[in-house]
Amino acid sequence: MSTRIQPAWITPQTVLFATESPTNERSFSLALACASHHKAKLVLFHVYDTLAVAASEFSGVRYYDYTAAARQEEELLRPVAARAQRAGVQCEIVVRPGLAGPQIVNYTLEHPVDRVIMGTRSPGPLGKLFVGSVCEEVLRGAHVPVLAVGPEAMEATIKNFAIRRILTAVSLHSRASVAVAELAARLAAEHGAHLTLLHVSPSRDRRGEHTIGLSIENLEAQLRGMMPPDSQHPITIEAIQSVGDPAEEILYQSNLRQIDLLVFGAQEASPISTLTRQGVVNKVLAHALCPVLTLAPPLTAEDRAEAEVKEGEEYLAGIF
Repeated sequence: MSTRIQPAWITPQTVLFATESPTNERSFSLALACASHHKAKLVLFHVYDTLAVAASEFSGVRYYDYTAAARQEEELLRPVAARAQRAGVQCEIVVRPGLAGPQIVNYTLEHPVDRVIMGTRSPGPLGKLFVGSVCEEVLRGAHVPVLAVGPEAMEATIKNFAIRRILTAVSLHSRASVAVAELAARLAAEHGAHLTLLHVSPSRDRRGEHTIGLSIENLEAQLRGMMPPDSQHPITIEAIQSVGDPAEEILYQSNLRQIDLLVFGAQEASPISTLTRQGVVNKVLAHALCPVLTLAPPLTAEDRAEAEVKEGEEYLAGIF
């Protein structure tokens, strides 16, 4: 089963901003800029704790009042919605009880959402080891692209929404990379951006041996073969290869080239990489200086066989 890139993924009509309480100002700035740029509707989506408690002013008895909790959360978001409306963006507030990750994914399945935008942070003393558990759950489960703002993303890449340089990490070993490369190419064409295709061969991965000896011209030809024909001419494409830890190489090349947007695939991680937060997605989100756009295309049976537990999996989880 292949993923067809939807036109609305490139020029979204409805953007869902998954917000905490209080609102993450940096990720909201990006959501507002994105909605304004595309003249899209902005949905302020918030999931509140089902254990919220309200007190009866008559009896003083404390009880669970979900209606009151929802109303209170909506009131907290009204100033945020007003800011969006003053910026000329149509805005809707949606609050739901429950667990944030599943509720966000379910809403995208139930309603016409073209892009999810959310922030991720480094809570607690363990810092970036456990960054973005909810965000990771959403980007691995959502059927639409997810744009995430990490804790180190620079203000200039958030507020301006000027996408001039895009980097996408692809794999010559996975057919699922075609969808990710096509998404990046169409975004580059939409924004008139320079596109860098990066293939990383993990040093422990024997499959990468045959790519190390290729000339850059041959490698670029293979990578260009992944691109949709109508996206090859209006954009400039650069193909590079490297060997090492994929997350470190993505971050290094992104910083070196002053990338405005990172695009790569997110797939279901192994239990080990999920528990230890050692997947590529988690590492990149923790340190990226720009927003990260992910897509989780469905995997074929052959792709799933390749993704099964193997030596060095902690380096490959979350990247095609």
